[in-house]
Amino acid sequence: MKKTITSWVSILLGCFILASGFVFFINPYNIVPGGVYGASIVLHNLFPSVQVGTFGYMFDVPLLILSVVLLGARLGTRTIVAALTTPLMMNLLSRAVYPSQEALEALDPSQLLGGCMDLSDHLMLTSIIGATVIGIGSGIVVRNQATTGGTDIVGMLLQKYCHIRFSRAILLADGAVVCFGLAVIGFGIGSAEDVEQPALFLSFYSLIAIFVCSRVIAFMINGAKNDKLIFVISDKRMTDLHKYILEDLDRTATCIKSSGLYTGAEKEMLFLVVSYKEVSGVKLKIKEADPRAFVVVTDAYDAFGEGWKQLPSSANELQPE
Repeated sequence: MKKTITSWVSILLGCFILASGFVFFINPYNIVPGGVYGASIVLHNLFPSVQVGTFGYMFDVPLLILSVVLLGARLGTRTIVAALTTPLMMNLLSRAVYPSQEALEALDPSQLLGGCMDLSDHLMLTSIIGATVIGIGSGIVVRNQATTGGTDIVGMLLQKYCHIRFSRAILLADGAVVCFGLAVIGFGIGSAEDVEQPALFLSFYSLIAIFVCSRVIAFMINGAKNDKLIFVISDKRMTDLHKYILEDLDRTATCIKSSGLYTGAEKEMLFLVVSYKEVSGVKLKIKEADPRAFVVVTDAYDAFGEGWKQLPSSANELQPE
């Protein structure tokens, strides 16, 4: 029960942080960080009387319905709550931080909290801060088995019906939103006549925001990926290296019998996972044991088992990906 309550509180907190990132750092400066809310920012420039969060509803609700009809997705209660709560928080927060309806419609940063958070002269900074805050909020939501909907559903639809890889589909969707923003805001098709930054700059800041946000979300979900996977292939039995792994590192490894494809000679292949801090020590010991050894060091995407993380206890338990 306590775990469930904590999870719900975390989801609502994540939605609030996500909404705050848009309201304080993204919306007032016409930065378009892709996704549903990026498109909503663009549409707000065409129809200023409609708030960004309201446009978010116009996208999220149909997309959630489409995911059920076309993809057969089972929408959890947490996802529905997160998808409906975020635009509501965005609208309420926007009304609270602007002094008048005119300022709200214009999303005037000089009137945001009385002008104390006007970062109009520091758009690079605000795009990075805003993307970081949005990434933190989104990461908290996703870690608690929820999602705010959006272009993920578009990506899944393109993957299923257009046979486009999911990652490329997301890139296409976000790219289309940025181009839409470039046309409407950057080139003045919309109502943002007071935009002082060149159109190319606005797109540049938008791309920075997309990149930073994706990295922060990945870090929030996955944590720091510092584990390394090492393969060592040698003609010798590297006893000293075995001893170093077992006694000095207090770890274990797997010895695999192997043979050279060309010579057919028997070889020893050692498979082990270590932290990034231990890699240099292992390399030195390998060189001492066999300077001619063939060594491959790569990132370990995830590591479970004794001395590492535990395997998930259920299919719904979120694990780093």
